[in-house]
Amino acid sequence: MTDSEDAEARTEEPTEKKIHDALEKGNTPVSRDFPVMAGFFSFLLCLGFALDRIVPQLAGAFGLIMENAGGIPLKNGADSYKLGGYVLTETFAFLAPLLGVILLGGLAGTFVQGAPRIAFERIAPDLSRISIRSGWTRLFGIHGLIELLKTVAKLGIVGGAIAFSLVVDRGLLTDALRTEPRNLPGLAVTLLVHLTAIVCLTGGVLALAELTWSRFKWRRDLRMSRQELKEEIKQSEGDAFVKARMRSLAQSRARKRMIAAVPRATLVIANPTHFAIALRYMREEGGAPIVLAKGKDLIALKIREVAEQHNIAVFEKKELVRAMYEQVEVDKMIPVEFFRPVAELIHILSRAASR
Repeated sequence: MTDSEDAEARTEEPTEKKIHDALEKGNTPVSRDFPVMAGFFSFLLCLGFALDRIVPQLAGAFGLIMENAGGIPLKNGADSYKLGGYVLTETFAFLAPLLGVILLGGLAGTFVQGAPRIAFERIAPDLSRISIRSGWTRLFGIHGLIELLKTVAKLGIVGGAIAFSLVVDRGLLTDALRTEPRNLPGLAVTLLVHLTAIVCLTGGVLALAELTWSRFKWRRDLRMSRQELKEEIKQSEGDAFVKARMRSLAQSRARKRMIAAVPRATLVIANPTHFAIALRYMREEGGAPIVLAKGKDLIALKIREVAEQHNIAVFEKKELVRAMYEQVEVDKMIPVEFFRPVAELIHILSRAASR
């Protein structure tokens, strides 16, 4: 069967078990760009809320250097290290919180797509992953070519959006050439905000589109044929023959236990052939009579046979045994409505035994 024929045969939606097994194996519908865009969006929000604090801080730090460039001592290596340390410290103080926000945003984007799972099949050693042939196929096969084209298209769209943003903001770039040094950080941050916003807008739309497509394709790939659906139902519910066999064995064991309990009975109530109920009643044991066994047809005959072998009284009460059969349960006391007729039979036994 070809891939197209196989896809046409998969007409049934995946079951919960099929979806669960796929997730456990690490087969999840994700977009690699979504966490990246979530990080950029978090970065943009952070810039928006902290802009009033960041710009004066940068302007004060780097404006001081630019306006007093001639007065900064650079006579030896120690002076250079001191200046470099100052620049790195101020830069780190500016970038560290933003990088932390980007990291947290990326993690949040990962969690939004689905809870992380440890897929042992994905991390287990696999020689095919280090095979040159397999690697070449992954890189230059149809799938690799499609992924390359997708990446180029996305870079082209985002790059075009950035170029458009720079054209719109060309006034800011021109102002940066003529402005005072202290104003450069503010212009740079403003330009950074504009570029980040355009990247978030275009990249976010692409990431959402990819996520939607990946979920659609993932569910489509998990579709099942009618035969696969039947096999899964059979596995989940068990083979009908095996279940019938197990049910038959359980009934057989229950019958053997009942027949083995008949010798302990006090009396048996039966009609000529169809029904039989073995009861035990001992005054010293207390409580109402207990049903040790019940059966009809061949089992009823077996109960009567064992009762006769052990000299247990058998009372043929057709109406009573029929009424009792549907309501009594093995190893339980008889219902209240049968106390009186059964007590009469027990009384007959007591009078016979006292003679």
